[in-house]
Amino acid sequence: MIRVLLVDDQPLIRSGFRALLDAEDGIEVVAEAADGAEGVRLAGEHLPDIALIDVQMPLVDGIEATRRIAADPALASVHVVILTNYGLDEYVFKALRAGAAGFLVKDIEPEDFLHAVRVAARGDALLAPSITRKLIDRYLTLPPGTGTGRQGLAELTNREREAVTLVAQGLSNDEIAARMVISPLTAKTHVNRAMTKLHARDRAQLVVFAYEAGLVAPGADQDLFR
Repeated sequence: MIRVLLVDDQPLIRSGFRALLDAEDGIEVVAEAADGAEGVRLAGEHLPDIALIDVQMPLVDGIEATRRIAADPALASVHVVILTNYGLDEYVFKALRAGAAGFLVKDIEPEDFLHAVRVAARGDALLAPSITRKLIDRYLTLPPGTGTGRQGLAELTNREREAVTLVAQGLSNDEIAARMVISPLTAKTHVNRAMTKLHARDRAQLVVFAYEAGLVAPGADQDLFR
């Protein structure tokens, strides 16, 4: 059972998502919150697998709520997915830095939304294609050498570096295993070791590292909505 926390200041949005999720086998909405502060409190109380958090809310916004959840070791198992109407670069970077596992735009198709919840629950990075393109475009505007990712490259083995590159291309552990001709367990081990060495909370932060380090070329047609 995938346990979901909904955090959005608009009751209609929350009720729509709840109806969709509760109708799905294997998914349960355990709590709802109307602002980020309440969302953080309920995350601690219910320990959901997924926290779907609106990016813009009064009092405590989604970015700050994400930061508080990511900073609490007791909530390490909670995967935050930011909900947004906009996909603006500033929100993308701030939320990823804060520890979000990914993004969804609110006009997503229902079947894609349900798939996204399952993807996030298993710990894979989740970025809608339109937001991914904005993320890549932002790196194209940075002057050479401004990324900090290369500082961590020396910490990785060649296989770990290859695994991180494939994560940034949107591949799952099974797909990484097939590409690297190794077992899924070994692929997962490479990814987890890279996350530990790079102090990445989840796969989404590995994506940021890969672009900053130049492991994935900006402007490539990547689709991380998997």
